[in-house]
Amino acid sequence: MTRPRVAVSSCLIGEPVRYNGGHSRDRFLSGPLDPYVDWVPICPEMEAGLGTPRETLRLERSGAGPRLMTRTTRADLTERMTALAAARAASLDVDGYVFKSRSPTCGVHGIPLYPGADGPPIDRRHRGVFAARVIDAHPSLPVEDEGRLNDAVLREAFAERIFAHARLRELLTGDWRPRDLVGFHARHKMQLLAHDPAGYRATGALVARAGVRPRAELAAGYAEAFRAALSKKTGPGRNVNVLHHLLGMVSLDRSRRDHLLEVIEAYRAGVVPLSVPATLLRHDAEGEGTAAAYVRAQTFLAPYPEELRLRHHVPA
Repeated sequence: MTRPRVAVSSCLIGEPVRYNGGHSRDRFLSGPLDPYVDWVPICPEMEAGLGTPRETLRLERSGAGPRLMTRTTRADLTERMTALAAARAASLDVDGYVFKSRSPTCGVHGIPLYPGADGPPIDRRHRGVFAARVIDAHPSLPVEDEGRLNDAVLREAFAERIFAHARLRELLTGDWRPRDLVGFHARHKMQLLAHDPAGYRATGALVARAGVRPRAELAAGYAEAFRAALSKKTGPGRNVNVLHHLLGMVSLDRSRRDHLLEVIEAYRAGVVPLSVPATLLRHDAEGEGTAAAYVRAQTFLAPYPEELRLRHHVPA
């Protein structure tokens, strides 16, 4: 399986770059996910020359918008960090990004804004200065922080997207031909349908003209539509729709088909995780024939390495 390239706040994979000279090693990133991705460690504070240990930073209100300030010496680092973020964003070539939560440079959600040198936070609805610029420059990039990745649903969704982005990157950076894009799309059709039926149709329309449109234009259009579709949330309803689509392509006797339908309904009802009907479908598609081969090839059934065990949670 293609290895995603994932940018990550350096402290989350154990590098001692935090303000106090320590790290914030994350168990999931440094543990189960580590063998399957290529990390691109980034610490904006270190790259900005702040060193470690260093003063703590925070966002403060100003007439020109939030400013990134040091707590003690009152240095304004906003312009330096903004320039660094712009340079990093311009050269960033990754399939996802995991930022450090609660950081005034790297936080993705809920960063407090202070009124000035004194006083409690005014609100907690901001992003870190560095993270905000990177996200704005790459709106379709899968982005999370390590705190949100503790949620089983968000963790699975992030992993699914980074592996899909990696497969697309591998295709489009190679010497691909229109038939290669057609094959790629065929393998991803059910995964796209599970996320966004409109995106499923839009990507299909692009592939239908694979031999007509200019190669660069086709690649750019398909990549944009593919990534946009996968950014939409899926859920039990759409997954059940896809499971029924796939079941209809597999040749089974009546009792086996009825059993699979029962398992799919158990997933819909929140009794079993998605891994159960997906595994059974893959097993039952081991027969001969074009339809069985099509089902086996669907990335929906195996969107990332099985060893990550991310589909074993029961939907709420």
